[in-house]
Amino acid sequence: MAADDLDLLVLGSGVAGLSAAVRAAETHKMRVGVLTKGELPQATTRWAQGGVAAVLHGDEDSTDLHLADTLSAGAGLCDAEAVRVLVDEGPHRVNELIALGAMFDRDARGELELAREGGHTLARIVHAGGSATGAEVERALVAAVQRTMAAVYEHAFALELIVEAGRCRGITARFPDGTTREVRATNVLVTTGGAGQLYAVTTNPLEATGDGIAMALRAGVAVADIEFVQFHPTALSIDSMPRPLLTEALRGHGALLRDTRGERFVDELLPRDVVSRAETRRMLELGTDHVFLDATGLEQFDQRFPNIAAQLQGVGLDPATDWLPVAPAAHYTCGGIVTDLQGASSLPGLWAAGEVSCSGVHGANRLASNSLLEGMVFGPRAVEAIEAGVSGPEPTGAMRTVMGMDPDRPDMVPAGVIGGRFVRLDPISPAPETLPEDPSKIRTVLQRALTEHAGVLRDATSLASAAAAVGSALTAPRSDSVAGHELHNLVTVARAAVDAATRREESRGAHTREDFPATSADLALRFVYV
Repeated sequence: MAADDLDLLVLGSGVAGLSAAVRAAETHKMRVGVLTKGELPQATTRWAQGGVAAVLHGDEDSTDLHLADTLSAGAGLCDAEAVRVLVDEGPHRVNELIALGAMFDRDARGELELAREGGHTLARIVHAGGSATGAEVERALVAAVQRTMAAVYEHAFALELIVEAGRCRGITARFPDGTTREVRATNVLVTTGGAGQLYAVTTNPLEATGDGIAMALRAGVAVADIEFVQFHPTALSIDSMPRPLLTEALRGHGALLRDTRGERFVDELLPRDVVSRAETRRMLELGTDHVFLDATGLEQFDQRFPNIAAQLQGVGLDPATDWLPVAPAAHYTCGGIVTDLQGASSLPGLWAAGEVSCSGVHGANRLASNSLLEGMVFGPRAVEAIEAGVSGPEPTGAMRTVMGMDPDRPDMVPAGVIGGRFVRLDPISPAPETLPEDPSKIRTVLQRALTEHAGVLRDATSLASAAAAVGSALTAPRSDSVAGHELHNLVTVARAAVDAATRREESRGAHTREDFPATSADLALRFVYV
């Protein structure tokens, strides 16, 4: 198949992209290509531990409760229509995944085991291997894609979107042989994940460099909610990066958070942003770089969480007797490429799904275990829209913010629609023609600056320091290596994220301003970067 013959090019090989690719290739017989900068199974999806949140049984739980929990976590910035799509269609998508071969944990009667995590009213999380859900989801989807006729481009790095006559026509990419070539397609679906590598302390793999969001920003595609970065409160505090994640399900099963004096200081089942803030403040108060997760009261730890047990054993910790040192780590990018309910972006022919997108589902803070579900739901929805002949966005989901606004009158939005403000960033000027510096050194400086100055707690002074670090990275000589392009993408996303955090003079969801601790009704809106 020639690269320019594709009906759909999927960028990324996580749950959103592979769910879409399978449906496009098998159900709709589209000519599909999947392009990933690593190997097919190397997406961030495989790192997801907790599970998939979905109401699968006709018991006391309901999709209405799931919707309410999601809206509560999102702190006033979720699009209720998008959340309704997520919770209503989610159970069907989970069952589709099971039909593809995904094996979730079951009890002695053969019923799916359900866990409870922070922010959830009831236990509704299906999981695999105790804490290896992402790996199992990825395994099943990779196998399904390999059974199709989809073309797979591995170790290929997407550089820029091709835009012609106001439509996305494909991408330019660097291939393993060092050449840069065009990959043309009628439609491009971006599922490249988030930008956790903006931070020095993160649970994200090295590949999470915000590539799709950065390409969109450079092409003038609408991006929003980029200041909302969720920190996971229980990353194992050891000298390893990415930080090993201690799943939220541990707290759902009864593990307790204690400070270095042994005292409890927060309700362990509150949403992640609340717990991360409480931890950070307690660590600052006591002058420590960690708190403890006490899982000594959990029975059958090795059987329930075999992967975590093996990880802990590898670093000399025994959860039966040792308190486990933990600290918040950058975990999930809540914003991204603005989409409607079908995954259409503001650029016709360009679609987005999963962590790279801003569908309106997460708002200011993601509810635990909604991320895999979002990919399962919105990746296939984009394929359905493409098959139906849709070519551009509609005013639904988060896209209502963009399409409902007059750029000259940002205060004018339809009733019931979350407002927004357009922000235009100046193009990034090419760096001076000098010998390139080592991108890894600049990346390390940038990551440390954002961790220190634009992390869980922020204020005007710290954000100014973060902006200065971004400015220094912007003017650094640019390397043409893959590492250089990843750094360029990180800096592109960092500039928008720090700018949005500076503009948002309030505390909301995952964004906490120490100098503006209250939530402002006037800022119940999205900063939309174009």
